[in-house]
Amino acid sequence: MKKLMCVLACCVATISTVAAEKTLVFCAEGAPEFMTPAFNSTGSSFDVMGHIYNRLVSLDLSTLQINPSLAESWDVSPDGLIYTFRLRQGVAWQSNAHFKPTRSFNADDVLFTFNRQWKPHHFYHEQGYGQYPYFDSLGLTQIIHDIVKVDNYTVKFVLNKPLAPFLSNLAMNWAGIQSEEYAQAMFKAGSPELFDNAPVGTGPFELVSYEKNKQVNFSAFDRYWEGRSKLDKLVFDITPDGNERWAKTRSGACHVMTNPNPSDLTAMRYMPSVKVLDQTGLNVGYMAFNLRKKPLDDVRVRQAISMAIDKISLLRMAYRGTALPAVNPFPPALWSYNNEVQDLAYDPAAARALLKQAGYEQGLSLVLLAMPVQRPYMLNPLEVARIIKAELEDINVRVEVQTPNWSDYVEQARKGNHDLMLYGWTADIADPDNFLYTLLSCESVGLNNMANFCDKTFEDLIQKARVTHDKQQRVRLYAQAQLRLKTQQPWFTIAHVVQYKVVRRGVKGVVISPVGRNYFYGAELTD
Repeated sequence: MKKLMCVLACCVATISTVAAEKTLVFCAEGAPEFMTPAFNSTGSSFDVMGHIYNRLVSLDLSTLQINPSLAESWDVSPDGLIYTFRLRQGVAWQSNAHFKPTRSFNADDVLFTFNRQWKPHHFYHEQGYGQYPYFDSLGLTQIIHDIVKVDNYTVKFVLNKPLAPFLSNLAMNWAGIQSEEYAQAMFKAGSPELFDNAPVGTGPFELVSYEKNKQVNFSAFDRYWEGRSKLDKLVFDITPDGNERWAKTRSGACHVMTNPNPSDLTAMRYMPSVKVLDQTGLNVGYMAFNLRKKPLDDVRVRQAISMAIDKISLLRMAYRGTALPAVNPFPPALWSYNNEVQDLAYDPAAARALLKQAGYEQGLSLVLLAMPVQRPYMLNPLEVARIIKAELEDINVRVEVQTPNWSDYVEQARKGNHDLMLYGWTADIADPDNFLYTLLSCESVGLNNMANFCDKTFEDLIQKARVTHDKQQRVRLYAQAQLRLKTQQPWFTIAHVVQYKVVRRGVKGVVISPVGRNYFYGAELTD
């Protein structure tokens, strides 16, 4: 009897411990590309990175204002060329089985993080993936003149020319600060790959394990400088299919899901166990033309394809009332949007005439890459691809739809292995530069410029806009740039999509943001 009572007591104790542990499970639609912030380019990756790493400055997901983070404060010289950051002291590094830190965060970590990306001869530049899509596509290789360690807790960035969004760019997740001491230790041990695959940051959660394309497991970092998370554990359950994400959330297997199927929204709103959060997104979904491939290097062919697609009908069938038609590369909510720009009219007959004029009266065949996963800017990419394929058949353009694995999708596009591709963007910051320069500049070709578009007139406009701090002048330049884009038609712009997040009752502190990030520091589970 005493033995039975002891067993029961042990069971009760175990159950109490499990019940007391706060684990939030997030149904994520995509997997991370890499475990080093600077290598990544997708929102799925940055959602993971944002929990492990901090940046010098952070973006408030509600107000979109720039806040202090690892830098407590900063000054900018009157000419806009020198940014001086005063770093936070006493910030602890995480640890893992490979590395135990002997010091807290300091200026050496800042220099390591940025010099690795900037300097080709840096001892870690070629390690791991060895490519830095954000750093390069933002033009920072040419913009930065020097990075100076003033003392252990002061760093100066010296620029070759002013860059209006420089501070905002540092708030993006690609700029997560990594440990110089950890990098040195792994390099000396002959295991530099561990530095990039077993991340150590200063963020609110430590990585426990990652089962590729299935699950990311975190635990709260007890020594986090802003205070320990109210959650003990955080799980990213990678579930690409929207129906499966909803089934898991409905059953309670997941506490939060993102990007629901539009057709499920009505049922979700009537389900008492969940609440639906929504927010107009700073995003764009589009189809990129590969301008390096014939016949898409001919603007008449690009215009013909655009005129053959009924955008309003496409939105009605594939988006079901969750999106606005996209005309420009960024949504009307963002400053400097040009209302004077107009789409080409839907006109299949005129499209056929343009193709004939371009020498393709007998039609042509193209490959369209379509994402195998839902994204915030395209909730049903396969349906979008199906509709475009059907529309283009009417002008004798034969389309083969291909759906590479998501982990290979962006890489294939960067190599130019496509004619057409569905893609999109959710802003990192509330600045037009984050769309126009990052996605369409000459310097971002082979990185985030999936159209391989490089146009001198457009380039001159956006380059002038990013080096002036006069906002009205930037507005005028960006307005002209949007007009130029529409005449050159590197994209068929499709939609600006409302962001949705489904949260189970009893979960508090989950926010939805126009930049689409999924961040759970500040979230808590209640009874």
